Amino acid sequence: MPEEPSQRTALLVMGCPKVPVQTSLVLYLAHRMKKAGIRTIIAGTPSARQLIRVADPDGHYTMEMKDLDTTIAALSEGKLTVTDSYVFVHNDAGISYAATIQFLTDRPVTAVIFGEEAEEVSHEITFPCKIIAEPATHNPMPLKHRLEEAAPWDA
Repeated sequence: MPEEPSQRTALLVMGCPKVPVQTSLVLYLAHRMKKAGIRTIIAGTPSARQLIRVADPDGHYTMEMKDLDTTIAALSEGKLTVTDSYVFVHNDAGISYAATIQFLTDRPVTAVIFGEEAEEVSHEITFPCKIIAEPATHNPMPLKHRLEEAAPWDA
């Protein structure tokens, strides 16, 4: 049975912000989750969080932002519980984050894979998760459409 939006906590995980589409897609997904009444936590590297802070200085789209390593520790220690996780992946480090989050939460993880090697990266995932992949680097629209098709805010 699906959980009520008010009982859901979604974790959006951002790694290195080298590929431009990550920031806009995280903001878009955070906005849709917030609008649906889902508590949303953005966890990321310091530079990834700074890009979000600059893009959304008044917090219109974001609810909570946390350091990625601190968030992983909180999940490991049982101090944080999430119902859904969306890990933005464009390299091996992103795959490691997705695997770690899946292991620690034992809940559904969606790997949102982007960048020029999205297809190759998606084939490297060997653990259970949903994969949304597009070779997007600068234009977020193909992945935005894929996220809308999945509509995780309605799940």
